[in-house]
Amino acid sequence: MKVTSSDRLEKLLPDSPIQKITTPIERLLRMEMTGGIVLIVMTIAALLWANLSPESYKHFFHQAVSLTIGSWTGSADLHWIINDALMTLFFFVVGLEVKGEITYGELKDPKAASLPIIAAAGGMLAPALIFLALCPPDATRGWGIPTATDIAFVVGCMALLGKKVPHALRVMILTLAIADDIGAILVIAIGYPSGDGVAFTALGVAFACLVLINALFRLGVRSFMIHLVLGIVVWAAFVKSGVHPTIAGVLLGLSIPAKSIVGSETLANYTARIGNFLQGGPAIDSHQKFEIFNTLKRGARESLPLQERLYKTLNPWVNYLIMPVFALANAGVEIKLGGGIEVPVLIAVAIALIVGKPIGIFIFSFLAVKIGISKRPSGYSWGTLLGGGMLAGIGFTMALFVSSLAFEPGLRQDSAKLGILLGSISAAIIGTLYLSILGKCKKK
Repeated sequence: MKVTSSDRLEKLLPDSPIQKITTPIERLLRMEMTGGIVLIVMTIAALLWANLSPESYKHFFHQAVSLTIGSWTGSADLHWIINDALMTLFFFVVGLEVKGEITYGELKDPKAASLPIIAAAGGMLAPALIFLALCPPDATRGWGIPTATDIAFVVGCMALLGKKVPHALRVMILTLAIADDIGAILVIAIGYPSGDGVAFTALGVAFACLVLINALFRLGVRSFMIHLVLGIVVWAAFVKSGVHPTIAGVLLGLSIPAKSIVGSETLANYTARIGNFLQGGPAIDSHQKFEIFNTLKRGARESLPLQERLYKTLNPWVNYLIMPVFALANAGVEIKLGGGIEVPVLIAVAIALIVGKPIGIFIFSFLAVKIGISKRPSGYSWGTLLGGGMLAGIGFTMALFVSSLAFEPGLRQDSAKLGILLGSISAAIIGTLYLSILGKCKKK
């Protein structure tokens, strides 16, 4: 067996006692299933906290946080920072993953890329119609509640299932959830407009900066600080515009180049030069050594696309910090049964999530493929897609937000929230069990 220079280097650097402890931990943290478990634990903790001590839960996440730079002072509550700032980073990572799939993965084919968008439309329309059919006549304003998919919790459930969820289905559901969230933003803007509306000047600034970011990447400008500053401006402009700033995260993620600067031929030249040096070629002075090792360092870095490097760096932070904190801050629904329940509203919301989502996603996807508008990737079956549609019925966070816009605080809003809780938990359990059983059947 040929021994490479890296093998020799590993022999010279044996594992230290600390590495023997940390290496298994690092392997554990690399497992997506662990992230899903952490997310569920934090969700349970939030529910317990909100029901055992509701006042302390509300006070903690709504306490003011201030930042002062010179004469400028900005302040917001902790809940806003988590949902509008930290979650932008989560959506940025999702945008990176989708960009990679569009460039060289499952969504490279335009027909395959159109499928999750069409499926998202069905996954919004069917739940809205089911809600309207089941709700009381004076509660139709809540039609938007079951339309959105909670991407964070869906990702957690898919992580728990591990390899039982095909990669192609994961990409499909992630893309569907992003399209779904963008649709939910439109639902809020159209169905539940605020008094201030959308600030189109700020939105124009955001899109101008996005165009500039893409242009700079095309021109080869990859300065970290320049793009970081422009990215912050995009996010701040979305905040000012009244459009949810997490959309900025998706758009920024989609703007990152997914092709490497250093191609295979250039990398081969780098390798040849270094191989010549390691094999004791002609004498090389210190300046040439420095140049060669700098070339190797740059070649190794730039042979990986910027999109892939950012994804690998940020993904652990999202899985083990941002998503658990998000779950803790948003999953704490206080279950109030003493004042009674408006059962028709509760049932309408729950059934719309449990039944409407998978039916809408499946029917629209099936029709799009049969008509020829879209193409289903070979990585999953129709039955597996139905299971993904079941998981898409987890509408937790955005649904809670829409319920607060649709109904005034009181019995009806509390009933809608209980319906969201019941529907989302049921969708998670049914979808997870279905895909788990389906995965076991396929192995036999």
